[in-house]
Amino acid sequence: MTTVQQVVLARRPNGVLQPEHFSLKATDLPALKEGQFLIRNLFLSLDAGFRQWMNAGASDNYLSEMPLDTPVQSIVLGEVTESLHSDYPIGSLVVGRTAWETHSIADGSDLMTIIQPNENFGPEHYLSALGPSGMTAYFGLMNIGQPKPGDTLLVSAAAGGVGSLVGQIGKILGCRTIGISSSEEKCQWLQSELGYDHVINYKASPGLDQALAEMAPNGVDIYFDNVGGHMLDTTLKHIALNARIILCGAISQYDLTGQHIGIHHLWELVTKRAKAEGFMFSDYVEEYSAAMEVLGHWITAEQLHAPVNITHGLASTAEAFCQMLTGNNLGKSLVKLC
Repeated sequence: MTTVQQVVLARRPNGVLQPEHFSLKATDLPALKEGQFLIRNLFLSLDAGFRQWMNAGASDNYLSEMPLDTPVQSIVLGEVTESLHSDYPIGSLVVGRTAWETHSIADGSDLMTIIQPNENFGPEHYLSALGPSGMTAYFGLMNIGQPKPGDTLLVSAAAGGVGSLVGQIGKILGCRTIGISSSEEKCQWLQSELGYDHVINYKASPGLDQALAEMAPNGVDIYFDNVGGHMLDTTLKHIALNARIILCGAISQYDLTGQHIGIHHLWELVTKRAKAEGFMFSDYVEEYSAAMEVLGHWITAEQLHAPVNITHGLASTAEAFCQMLTGNNLGKSLVKLC
């Protein structure tokens, strides 16, 4: 029997998520059944989208409301240490959806993929550019955004795990890139480290509306939306003819206790003959291998960088997750357990 440490959702958030909504506990895992295997988790991925399933009544067609007093669901990377599953031998490194815990029992479902790190790609790449964040950035931009050289690409939460990759991919494909972020420090980083052409600190003068009018006078061709709410609504006023809006996340809405902020400028989609489309990276699971080959080539060629922000130890997970939700990170947020 294996004793594990877990971070559980101790009480429902009612507004801004705080570390106090979680607690650390120890529990014993049951013996493996046929078709199962035990994972020693090495890295936890902190993904803002999981925040919404912590709310009461948050079940949808993708995930159910997270139960109280159970480990918080998460994408993890770990090593198989025991196995009763022929496809997952001991020693395999895997990425999949389990939870915030030191060990997990899995059965091969929940996007469980065997990975093979090498001299070019470390384990952290498989939770960033070659993992869910990379798949989200790649398929959202390529399949919905359909970028062309010369397109103006606008990215919100541009310094986050997904946004930091979207802008770089857009540059590789010949787009003119504009990143939106929340501080001068992050805006400087976006330009100096990730090569964004222009940046907007939406909290500073002249504000998002005026900044977009100045930086995109001919309109935004592609908007990769990670924020939703007022930022999405403001951007709609500045879209170009035949614009493509990629609805990836709505981090501005996850802490709201009432109705989400409505959109007032939908008519722009009609007059600009534009489209707005939502997606999940898991929609494209059959195409992961091809995408990883392309992304891996860009990484090896040093065209694509995979910035990560690593926190150490399971006990730091709740604090790190809350900090990430408030934008206190550059790149992909991970927790290293071992």
